Amino acid sequence: MAVENFDEIMVRSIKIRKLYHELELKQNGKVWTIEQDALGFLSDAGLVGRNTMSHEKIWSKANSDEELEHKLAESIWWIINLSDRINIDIKVAMEKFLTKTENLF
Repeated sequence: MAVENFDEIMVRSIKIRKLYHELELKQNGKVWTIEQDALGFLSDAGLVGRNTMSHEKIWSKANSDEELEHKLAESIWWIINLSDRINIDIKVAMEKFLTKTENLF
């Protein structure tokens, strides 16, 4: 897969999340709510912060660069899935954000 193809990344991300929903149904009898997905994202975002501290040598943690890479990608995965679940087109939202931010300068 070419990582340049964001549409494919989005499709694969949503497909994987649906597989997690099936696992949640087996384990818990229900899928995670949007709020629980948001908390999952926030937990991983916190780990991005901790692993970045380790990368910058201000927090000692083994294997932090590998985990940092994983958690950065996982955070994007969560954003794709959260936006899908709340019916926000993340590509449109990103374009609006970039345009608005570029116009600040």
